[in-house]
This record gives sequence, structure tokens and C-alpha cells, in this order.
Amino acid sequence: MATIQLRTEVPGPRSRELMQRRAAAVPRGVYHSTPVFAARAEGAVVEDVDGNRLLDFAGGIGCTNVGHRAAPVMSAIRAQLDRFLHTCFSVAPYESYVKLAERLNQLTPGKFPKKTLLVNSGAEAVENAVKFARAYTHRPAILCYEDAFHGRTLLALSLTSKTHPYKAGFEPFVSDIYRLPFGYCHQCAAGAKHSDCPASADFLERAFKRSVAAESVAAIIAEPVLGEGGFMAPPPDYFRRIMEICRKQGILFIADEVQTGIARTGTLFACEQYGIEPDILITAKSLGGGLPIASVTGRAEIMDAPGSGGVGGTFGGNPVSCEAALAVLDLVERENLCARAIDLGNRFVSLAQQWKQRWPQIRAVHGLGAMRSIELARTSGEPADEETRNIVKLCYEHGLLTISAGTYGNIIRLLMPLVITNEQFEEGVGVLESALGFVFSANAQATRLREAKAYA
Repeated sequence: MATIQLRTEVPGPRSRELMQRRAAAVPRGVYHSTPVFAARAEGAVVEDVDGNRLLDFAGGIGCTNVGHRAAPVMSAIRAQLDRFLHTCFSVAPYESYVKLAERLNQLTPGKFPKKTLLVNSGAEAVENAVKFARAYTHRPAILCYEDAFHGRTLLALSLTSKTHPYKAGFEPFVSDIYRLPFGYCHQCAAGAKHSDCPASADFLERAFKRSVAAESVAAIIAEPVLGEGGFMAPPPDYFRRIMEICRKQGILFIADEVQTGIARTGTLFACEQYGIEPDILITAKSLGGGLPIASVTGRAEIMDAPGSGGVGGTFGGNPVSCEAALAVLDLVERENLCARAIDLGNRFVSLAQQWKQRWPQIRAVHGLGAMRSIELARTSGEPADEETRNIVKLCYEHGLLTISAGTYGNIIRLLMPLVITNEQFEEGVGVLESALGFVFSANAQATRLREAKAYA
């Protein structure tokens, strides 16, 4: 294991100066995981304003699966800049919106006819997906999951689970939203059968008796792999069983693939690995290759439920973002980034399982494909949130951008660009490994000192 050695001054003087200006000019509610200000980026490397080069294992929270400034994406953007920037698709339509809709209709799971709405962000896609579901079913209620994250706008925030920092102080929320335990169980994953396992679809049937009548439910919305919740993935047959119940009750299934989509989990969409065909699928983040765009793709009859003018927006499906997204989809296919995601994920899991043997504080390794995380807990079983923050800090101080996750802030997640080289990947996980060893060794030493003092 490499030892922690400070190679650069991170954050440097320019970043520290900008942090002071940020504090004076930007609301405190806008969170930052690192105090490092970016100046430029390429591939899997970010250079800050002080000239430090950092490997990017955060990917703009999952927005750079094809890498920073991917050449084909940049070419598509430049070509569109020379044509026009904006007309509003509702005023003077343009081909790239239609072409991207056609492409997504073809690529998303399901052989049935589909249609696609383009919007600006994941939260906006979530809001519109619920609107489509309610308009089609004429039902009010929506089911969602504990530990889920679906965005920060009012309806999306109502679906989001974590209270602090996301929900506290923003009440009241949208009504007719009901929450289920997510289908992941630590005990079952460890091989011990849990008598009340949340990975059982029985919880959905119970909700119809205890919380909301099935005939009142328009849709259930789920992340195939939890995002902010920690990258937990349910058993392979979980969502199939959930969808069987939904079909029986006339309930739509909305797959939130904002973070899981665009090759991150080893398939273009994570739903493909569960063998399900959602009624509505939403994606965003890496779809734009760094530009804001999101999509809502669903069964044609569902998408046609709202009347003319019932959905849309001024900037939805911006022409520059559409061209970038088309280039992203081409690049994913041409470079076989789904296979690359599987390879990166396997590499990380192999290492993380070795770490788990050395450090019992690593409670579990989560995820699918390259969407991976490690969950940290103290020997007492409490979530190791402070230790997680210290590890993230050590990482960026030594050239690696990474971010935490989880309801208890005790999970370190990996969202590196899929175009990262093997050498860059190995260097990055080496920094993470060193940070883990440094923090856990320091904690163990502190514990021994406390015990010695108590004994004396």
C-alpha cells in the first residue's frame, strides 16, 4: 500500500481565494464536496485553478461517463453553435430533437411503440414522468422508496427520502406519496436469511392494505440502483416481481435511470440487467456529455395522455444539448463503454474485497458495473460518517476527486469516466486505498489510547 504523501497544495491559494468569494456571493445551501475550483478538464483528469491535476472519480456526480470534453461530443457542439443556439422546440422545431427522441425510443427496453419528451434536468424529468402517469391512469398516488433520491424540485423532493440536507425546512410536500423499504437487505446479502427482508415484494402488497389502495396508485418510481442512497442494488428478480404486481393492479412502473443510465452499470440502462421493460424510463446526467438535458421515454399511449401543450418548456431539448446527446450515444456504442464499465467494476470489486479483509470497517461493497461504492461502519456498527468525510478530504488533498453518499453519509461512491485508462484507474484506487489505511489506522490508534487511559 502506498503511503500518504502530499504531492501538491490542494486546495491551493487561488482555490482558497475563490472559496472566500463563493462564501460571500453564493447561498450556503449550495453544497460543495471539495474546495477545489476547476480550470479545465480532459478525459478523466481535472486541472484546478492552481495548476494541480486531479483524477476524477466523481464525474460531476455521474455526468461524464464518456469523459470530459470527449472529442466527438465537442465536434457536435461546435457544429451546432455555428447553426443556432435556441428557437424553442415549441415555436420552431428542429431535427435533432426528433432524431434524439427516435434514438431513445429505439434504445430503451421494450419492443412496444414509444415516445420521448426532452427536458433540462433529472428532477424535471421526474416531475413530468409523474404527470404522464397521473394523466394516463387518472389516479393520484405515487409509490417510491426509502433512501431514494429523485431531485430537489417540489414533487421530486417529495419523492426523495433523505431529510437532511434535502428536505428539512422545505415542508409541506406533495400529498399522495407513499414510501416502501428498498429491496436490499444487508443480512441477506451476507448470506443470512432475514425474516422480514425488504427485498421481498410482499412489502408492496402490504402497502395496499396499510397505506394506500392499489386502485388509487398511478405509478411506482424506482432507481434500479440507489444513487444518493448508496449504490445498493436489489436481487436480480426483485423488480420483475414488483412489476408483476403492478401489472395485476394497473400500476405503471417508472424507472429513474438519471444516474444509472448511459452505460454506467454495464448496460446502456440498468433495467436491462433486471429483465424489465418499464412503462416510463427517465435519464439525464451523462446523456448530455456535460451539457444539461434529460429525457422521459414511455409507452406511446401513456406519453400521449396529456393534451396538446400539457407538457414542454422553453429550453427543453436545447439543440446544442441534443447534438451532444446524439454524439454521446454514438460514442458509447463505438467504444463499447458498457463492456468497459463491467471491466472497471470487476477491477474495483476485486480490490475492495481485499480491502474488506484488511479493514472490517468496510461493511459492504455495493453496485452494478462501474457504479460501485464501499459502505463504512465503525466496529460498534455505527455508520462511519466522520471517517468517510476524512477519507474524501485525504483523497482530494492527494490528487483524487471522489464523493460520499448514503442516508448516513458513510458511503464512498465511484463515478469515474468510463474512458479512464487502466493506469489512471490504478493510481486513483491507490490513493483511495492509502486514505482508507491512514484513517482506519489513526482511528485504531486513537481507540487504543482511549482504552489505555481508561484502564490506567
